[in-house]
Amino acid sequence: MPFGVCNSPATFEQLMEKVLQPVPASACVVYLDNILVHAATYIAALNSLFQQIANANLCLNPAKYSLFHRKTSFLGHVVSEEGVSTDPAKVEVVEQWLVLTSTAEMRSFLGLASYYRRFIVGLADIAHPLHQLTKKAQWFQWSPASQDAFNRLRRALITAPVLAIPGSSKPFILDTDISNDGISAVLSLLGLFPCSLFRRKTSFLGHIVSEEGISTDPAKVEAVEQ
Repeated sequence: MPFGVCNSPATFEQLMEKVLQPVPASACVVYLDNILVHAATYIAALNSLFQQIANANLCLNPAKYSLFHRKTSFLGHVVSEEGVSTDPAKVEVVEQWLVLTSTAEMRSFLGLASYYRRFIVGLADIAHPLHQLTKKAQWFQWSPASQDAFNRLRRALITAPVLAIPGSSKPFILDTDISNDGISAVLSLLGLFPCSLFRRKTSFLGHIVSEEGISTDPAKVEAVEQ
């Protein structure tokens, strides 16, 4: 499909999912023009993939795919038999960021951090001072608290752990916690690395639960003012 057409990515994604529907998700993952075959029966999965592509009169570019790798990059992640980790190419960009000077740069940095949120313990708490600088009526003023939060978040991204890949025959373990800081959870496979890390501030019954404690929800206050 041509670029720039409204809804073309969503339409193309629907096409790819329909074309590859006969190939089970346990053998193949697709996102737009990114296809990852990861089945134990690798050759059979490849044959099925190629057959479905041919049946739909689509073409694969040989210059853009590689076969029989034990480690590969996929959608900003490195996937291997050890697990899933952040892409070093993306992390290198974070290492080169020494200070942020505008709201646009801050949103870009926080967007990258949010994309890798499953690798960062306490992301909501660490990034809170930085999110304050992206508010519409907030003057962008870099402070020691901002620098500390930025350094902590950069360090967390650079030293992100390797997460286990779900799908093992071993049972899952879900550890959860809730406090005045919010809610958190760690999903792990028994005896292996964590699969995903989760932490978020909460809004409950018209209140915001955050690291500062419990406060009124601004949306509710705004409705009262109006």
